[in-house]
Amino acid sequence: MSAAANKKLIEDIFEQMSQGNTRAMGEAMAEDFRWIFPGNWSWSGAWEPKSVVLNELLRPLMTQFTEYRSAADFVIAEDDRVVAQVRGHGITTRGEPYEQTYCFIFRIANGRLTEVIEHCDTALVERVLDPLQRVGG
Repeated sequence: MSAAANKKLIEDIFEQMSQGNTRAMGEAMAEDFRWIFPGNWSWSGAWEPKSVVLNELLRPLMTQFTEYRSAADFVIAEDDRVVAQVRGHGITTRGEPYEQTYCFIFRIANGRLTEVIEHCDTALVERVLDPLQRVGG
């Protein structure tokens, strides 16, 4: 796929997520998808494949919100890489606001997401969200 097609894929995902479809990203993932959190904090490391990302990361994460939406501020694409600055807005089940800014670096192959590297406000995550427990280690 072209860089323009890859950019459109990410724009479409975040358009859906801005409308409350929190499953949009998972639906676009390849089976061998990998989610990476760089740094040294409780979520650091790689979550893979798609089944682990969905069952041990995204689904448990989404249960911590009564509402959540995210929308892209901008999207930049080159070859198989797409970078998006995204704003997340949510309310946790404890009633706490969750106002997050992300920088996602996606890799796309054959119209499917194969990897994302997520940069975010880790202090906010640690303060407002419950820790996630990895089943596989």
